[in-house]
Amino acid sequence: MPPSVSESLSSSASAGARWRHLVRLVRLPNLLIMALTLTLTQTCLLAPEQPLAALVDVRFLLVSLAMLCVAAGGYIINDYYDVKIDAINRPGTLVVGHTVGRRTAMMAHLVLSFEGVVVAAALSKVVGLVTLGAALLLWGYSARFKRLALVGNLSIAALTAAAVLLPELLRRTGDSAVWAYALAAFLLTVVREIVKDIEDMRGDAQHDCRTLPIVAGVARSKWVAGLFLLCLVTLVAGGVWAALQVGHWRLGLWLLGTVLAPALVLGQQLRRADRRRDFARLSMMCKLIMLAGVLSMLVLGR
Repeated sequence: MPPSVSESLSSSASAGARWRHLVRLVRLPNLLIMALTLTLTQTCLLAPEQPLAALVDVRFLLVSLAMLCVAAGGYIINDYYDVKIDAINRPGTLVVGHTVGRRTAMMAHLVLSFEGVVVAAALSKVVGLVTLGAALLLWGYSARFKRLALVGNLSIAALTAAAVLLPELLRRTGDSAVWAYALAAFLLTVVREIVKDIEDMRGDAQHDCRTLPIVAGVARSKWVAGLFLLCLVTLVAGGVWAALQVGHWRLGLWLLGTVLAPALVLGQQLRRADRRRDFARLSMMCKLIMLAGVLSMLVLGR
């Protein structure tokens, strides 16, 4: 093979590898789900009568960009602080310290977080304060909070709920459905974060983390996760009942079949789980239930 051709192929391969590492570093699938959540909140909950106009509203696009920048910066700083722990828990996914230098990662975090906060503050003082709080909480979570029992879990859950609430905080419609979705996101995220802590006990324990399963044990941690899951099931069951009461059968059946029933299965499997792979599967189930809940906004908006 001629040198120019081989060099071209090598350059293409390295560029492809860099893109894959970048996607992994900023958790692109998670960012896409966040963007979908913001979009459906705006078009299906807050402005179902004019979804297209609401979607292309400049203020909404800017607040979405701000939140995505802060979230991406948060993922980067999390990897920055977790290099040693991830080397044990997830050795195949390391990016910071390998493909991306630690100094570069820190700079990217600062730039993304700063841009997100500035853009949000230019739109609204309330949204700016919430975005600033999110950026600070993500830094605190990565540096310290995630190593404390329940504190890190509740921090991430609060940030997930904030992502749902941002369009409402910008528009101030007073729609109670947005707050119900935010609460559901909060509860399910706490469950998933506790499950992830149980899954990652080995690496966390070796680096002096004081997560809930390390402090209280796996059995008690499962009970705590189960309590939050019970609150979620109660909330969703109430949503199903309310939807059926007003004749919104599509929403009621969607919530029943794709959120409530899987949440009950999740609870049953959580009770039986005792291996790392069991908790990895439960974490994925939480993600799927979360996605189903987000997509229910489409049904509600019709």
